Amino acid sequence: MSRPPLLVVRDLAVTFPGTGGLRLQAVRGIDLDLNDGEALGVVGESGSGKSVSMLGLLGLLPEQAKVTGSVLFRGQELLGMAPRALQAIRGARIGMIFQDPLTALNPVLRVGEQIVEAIRIHHPGVSRKAAMARAVDLLDLVSIPQPRERVRQYPHEFSGGMRQRVMIAMAVANEPELLIADEPTTALDVTVQAQILELLQDLRSRLGIGLVLITHDLGVVAGTADTVAVMYAGRIVEHGAVDALFEAPRHPYTRGLLAALPTLEVADRPLVGIEGRPPSLRERPSGCAFHPRCAFAQARCRVEMPELRHVGSTWSACHFAETLPPGLDVGTPSPAHAADGGR
Repeated sequence: MSRPPLLVVRDLAVTFPGTGGLRLQAVRGIDLDLNDGEALGVVGESGSGKSVSMLGLLGLLPEQAKVTGSVLFRGQELLGMAPRALQAIRGARIGMIFQDPLTALNPVLRVGEQIVEAIRIHHPGVSRKAAMARAVDLLDLVSIPQPRERVRQYPHEFSGGMRQRVMIAMAVANEPELLIADEPTTALDVTVQAQILELLQDLRSRLGIGLVLITHDLGVVAGTADTVAVMYAGRIVEHGAVDALFEAPRHPYTRGLLAALPTLEVADRPLVGIEGRPPSLRERPSGCAFHPRCAFAQARCRVEMPELRHVGSTWSACHFAETLPPGLDVGTPSPAHAADGGR
């Protein structure tokens, strides 16, 4: 009998309380699927809902947040699960690499003790000695030199890249089936960034885990993910296989993200930024949320929110996905169109 899929997310929505009793929608109707050994990249600008959606499905948001929809992990519904039962899954079968290792790690505890705690909280029968030996092995697994000495050091004695490796070691300490990495390469130089991504790929290959990689940079997922979900204003606006999405993006926002990437092939091409700023939760445009920044927007875009549908080799939430010009042309919104904020 085949095992249930690793992760199935349907109609995930997250709201927060606003002024006057209103609820602010941070995530709106997210659908995601992930199978064993697959890697999914979740991409978008800050505030697009990437991290909130993942924290929401793990039950890590503040109490005032309301999370609805369905999150099936190996066929088990996570939303509404009793806190103790969810805690038994979180950190054991699902590992999380948080965005900032300097704040995620306890500054007054040696890194070895923190890894030991991550192990023994889920396996209380494991002795401290055995857990510490496991911590040494984990630091070696993530390519930290001299692991027997480094387990006795504090987080401030590690570089940014090494602290990130410690976070990865903690996340895989209990051999999870799913690993969620929230901006694991933020604030790292390009050399260390490449090392961290290579490490995640290596762990995925060796341990057979599923990976969700949250990032604002499409370049990060190019050689790491199998599929990509591009988020904007709390929704997935394009979704597909990495190669297909990079070759023929069918949403103007995806095109804008790709056009902003430097390339060796066209080194003299000027980088093209996306005009305007992402909308706030309090002032979300009507219709397509991207239309105030989109050069291809028409009257329909102001009033009608496009559904995610299959277009070519990807799924796109754009009314005019079939008729976009080829290439990465993103154009410039007209001054009058951009000035009204899309309302």
